[in-house]
Formats: sequence, structure tokens, C-alpha cells
Amino acid sequence: MTALDITGNIAVLGYGLAAIGPGVGVGLIFAAVINGTARQPEAQSKLQSIAWIGFGVTEVLAIIGIALAFVFRT
Repeated sequence: MTALDITGNIAVLGYGLAAIGPGVGVGLIFAAVINGTARQPEAQSKLQSIAWIGFGVTEVLAIIGIALAFVFRT
């Protein structure tokens, strides 16, 4: 069996790799909010609103990744 014998859709592998980035990004965003809230509790509302914007932008990467997986499927 050689590498040319492997069958399947490479777009699925690409989406799996593309989902790692947003997963790590969301974790880092909310870790920073928890850290900032622990340091300055009075800034929680401002930090939380910024975090939700960052969450939305980060999740767009996952949505683009799955859209491209459908576009490039063979």
C-alpha cells in the first residue's frame, strides 16, 4: 500500500485541522477574561462584552473552515 492508494476526502482532514485554531482561540479569550475579572472585578462588564466580540470573530474561522470543506470536497 502506497500513499497513492489512500482514498477519502482530504477536505475533512483540512477542516479537522482548521477547527484546532478556533478551539484554542476561544480558550485563550475566556481565560484572559477570567484572569482580568479576578484582577479587576469592576471591569467585568467591559471585559465580557469584548470577549463576546472576540468569540464571534474567532468562531467565524471555524465557519469558514467548514464552508471551505464543502467547497473543496470532491
